Amino acid sequence: MPVETVRLSTAMASERVELLQGTLDLIVLRALSTMGPQHAYGLAARLEQVADDPFPVNQGTMYAALTRLEQKGWIKGTWQRTESNREAKYYAISKAGLRALDDQVERWRKLSGLVNKLIVGAS
Repeated sequence: MPVETVRLSTAMASERVELLQGTLDLIVLRALSTMGPQHAYGLAARLEQVADDPFPVNQGTMYAALTRLEQKGWIKGTWQRTESNREAKYYAISKAGLRALDDQVERWRKLSGLVNKLIVGAS
C-alpha cells in the first residue's frame, strides 16, 4: 500500500512519520471543515499544535497535499492578505470536499478498525 512520508524538522531528521496515502488529505479536509479557511503555514502550525506528539509537517508536503486536493475540487484556494499584511493563498473546503470528507472518514474507520483487530489479536 502506498505511503506518504511526512518530513520532520531537522531536529527529528532521523525519524519519519509514514502515513497511508490519503491520510494527510483526510487530516487537511477535516481541519478545514472545522477551522474554516486557512493558508498552508497556518494549517501546518495548527496541526502541530493539536497533535499529542510532535507532528511537524514539511511545507513542501503540505503544499503537495493542498495542490492535490484543489485539483480534485475538494478545496478552493483564493489569494488574500494575512494578519501580517502578506499575500497568501487561503484554502477552504468545497461542497465536494465535504462529501469526500464523509467518504474518507468512513474509509478511515474501516481501516483503523481492521488494524486495531489485527493488533489486538496479535497480543
